Amino acid sequence: MTASEAPQNRLAVLIDADNAQPSITEGLLSEVAKYGVASVKRIYGDWTTPSLAGWKSVLLEHSIQPVQQFRYTVGKNATDSAMIIDAMDLLYAKRFDGFCLVSSDSDFTRLASRIREEGLMVYGFGEKKTPRAFVSACDKFIFTEVLRSPESAEPAVKPKSTHELKRDTKLVTLLRSAVEAASDESGWAHLGAVGSNIAKQAPEFDPRNYGFTKLGQLAAAIKLFELDERVHPDGRSRSIYIRDMRRKTEKK
Repeated sequence: MTASEAPQNRLAVLIDADNAQPSITEGLLSEVAKYGVASVKRIYGDWTTPSLAGWKSVLLEHSIQPVQQFRYTVGKNATDSAMIIDAMDLLYAKRFDGFCLVSSDSDFTRLASRIREEGLMVYGFGEKKTPRAFVSACDKFIFTEVLRSPESAEPAVKPKSTHELKRDTKLVTLLRSAVEAASDESGWAHLGAVGSNIAKQAPEFDPRNYGFTKLGQLAAAIKLFELDERVHPDGRSRSIYIRDMRRKTEKK
């Protein structure tokens, strides 16, 4: 799927109001627009409770349809059930190319898996406390801590230092293995191919989690890789290639 085709995808955006904050709405919808058109926008909760009052003005402004679900008993999450039932109805309608599930609740793990079994994309949105099972069940998972208003000039997450990045062994291993998998005999790999490989290994990976907008910026900051910007034969476009610095050392 090319970037130009992505906005044509029809997406169903389903929000668990009990496990999301109104403050993420602008950033959320801006992020969703990168993957397609939000043909359906629904949010689920018991709107008779004071705890959801903050959502009301946001729903009107962004044309999100609230779905009422009363809490019939204490300790049972009727909101989750209503959202899952609606999701399955929308899935069987076969009118969508993907789903955006907004929640930090592991109860949606099986739903995400079921949607993917039908060949549709699942984009998950939740806080960093989201259980790993739900994160892994999605094709891509975006932590809501990195979402901010498009008008905000400040990064949502403070950029980590080179020292901090190098100490993150999980990150270093992920980047190195992705570069190795996409590289040619000389060790160079197209940055886009590296990004695709990372997405398959870690749905939750996002340079913004480390305070950087792009993968190339993160790779440059960690200072374990060489970056090479190459001009295409047409002279109008450029591509970035990346290589593990250890490969350079091996040739000496």
